[in-house]
Amino acid sequence: MAAHRCRYLACLLLLFLSVILVTMSQETTLGHEQHELVIRPLHSGDIYASFQFRTVWETDFMKGNKVSHYRLFPKSLGQVISKFSVRELHISFTQGYWRTMQWGQPFIPSPPGAELWVWFQDSVTDVDATWKELTNVLSGIFCASLNFIDSTNTLQPSASFKPLGIGNGTTDHRFLRYATLPREIVCTENLTPWKKLLPCGSKAGLAVLLKSEKLFHSSFHSQSVHIRPVCQDRQCKSSSWELRQALNVVFDLHTSGQSKREWSLFKMFSRTLTEACPLASSSKIYIDVTDNPQEEQFELSPATPLLSQAVVLGDRRTFSVYDLTQQVTFGTVRSLNLMIRWKSSEGDMLRPLLHAERYVTGYGLQTGEIHTLMYNNHPFRSFPVLLLDSVPWYLRLYIHTLKVISKGKDNNPSYIHYQPSKDRERPHLLEMLLQLPPHSVTEVTVQFERALLKWTEYTPDPNHGFYVGSSVISSLVPSTVAMETNITMEQPLFSSFFPCKEESSYFARVYTEPLLVNLPTPDFSMPYNVICLTCTVVAVGYGSLYNLLTRSFQVEEPNPGLAKRIANVIRRMRGVPPL
Repeated sequence: MAAHRCRYLACLLLLFLSVILVTMSQETTLGHEQHELVIRPLHSGDIYASFQFRTVWETDFMKGNKVSHYRLFPKSLGQVISKFSVRELHISFTQGYWRTMQWGQPFIPSPPGAELWVWFQDSVTDVDATWKELTNVLSGIFCASLNFIDSTNTLQPSASFKPLGIGNGTTDHRFLRYATLPREIVCTENLTPWKKLLPCGSKAGLAVLLKSEKLFHSSFHSQSVHIRPVCQDRQCKSSSWELRQALNVVFDLHTSGQSKREWSLFKMFSRTLTEACPLASSSKIYIDVTDNPQEEQFELSPATPLLSQAVVLGDRRTFSVYDLTQQVTFGTVRSLNLMIRWKSSEGDMLRPLLHAERYVTGYGLQTGEIHTLMYNNHPFRSFPVLLLDSVPWYLRLYIHTLKVISKGKDNNPSYIHYQPSKDRERPHLLEMLLQLPPHSVTEVTVQFERALLKWTEYTPDPNHGFYVGSSVISSLVPSTVAMETNITMEQPLFSSFFPCKEESSYFARVYTEPLLVNLPTPDFSMPYNVICLTCTVVAVGYGSLYNLLTRSFQVEEPNPGLAKRIANVIRRMRGVPPL
């Protein structure tokens, strides 16, 4: 009997240990974390810093799997993906405008304000209702004004925004929604929940550099969250969820109070690095030294023997690499403070091959014209671009005035999709596929008429103007080197965001400036003037008449003078009747 009981307890112990081992093995395969910081010195003396935090979660919501255990992946976002059947989610908050001609192309582009575009799974029956509920939930998660997204600023593009994850070939655009809020102000309230999504928060690793008072004292600041399904292997037999958090910031030489061309981690972020995030399997810092092969432009300290080359935006770049998971990186002082000292201000910046601008012309408050300029700076190659233009309903486009001119000649679009607006229901949507000739400027113009809004539809500061979202230009730009088409190959995060299917070109997305348009605005001070005048008339006219009708009048003798009162007092003392 005792032997049987011992065997029973041994079986239970083995079963318990096997469950623990299986659980531990599942936790180790539930996901991994990868952190990167890329610093690019700019020829203007400014500096561009790009943070990227990547979390891979080996589960699949699209197959109906319910997950209750979250290790590295944020539970709030995981529940959003599961509840709303999200296939891809891309959201960004940007303060400032990216100056392409001065800074080059960013690693992850974003327009000024807030941008949100989502691909839903084909199991969603009512996409509009799900979209509205999703924006309200995201508004609470990121402390933003995304609840102002409605049908008047929501688009359903047909070709511009393809999925960036698995299955970006054949897609049904009915399950895509896109919206922007160009007037959204980005502040600490948006940065704090963004940092809370990181596994280590802002307590360890690269995230300790994300100090709000330094980040918002810059020329450009953008933070984004991207969720998409990715392949686990080259055959793509199994999929995973990828969460990529990106933060881009450009520090200006003059606004930062720098008296000389010298930068360091402490001067940029008021902090130094002491350790990597313990949950990160990889944590590295990349310094772009492509234009500084012999340290002629600037000096980098402390020096590192690790160099890496990567194809970024069609160009092969060289980087000095600092691996934060190695203790030797921090030296004997247990602190890493990278420093860049410029030696020369000379040097030519590589002009981007694709650049775009946008502005509005006209006079008065009745009509106007929108101009969009697209620059192809390639000396001998032309390439196609896909232009997406979104115009609010209160700017009524005259689509028959649409003109596309390249080098003084008409440039007929090979594809055009136009959806007219409906007053107070949906905006204008214009998509065109154009071929940009080499070394040319292509101008797209269209005239519009301003509508008169109801007095309740004006903003609290209507004389400031109304914002029109940025145009979106998507293109396959010719590459100077062969691009890497293997999406499962280990690559740096800054070079693997957009999938590449051709070795001869790379995908680029460019945003123009948002427009500020004045509308016919009534004199909102007139009601105040009318109220003041009416109250004055009532107080003076009706008040006087009311007093005359309700006041009771009594005849009173005038008060005697001082001498007469003194005389009466004396007469009373003498016993004589008063006067």
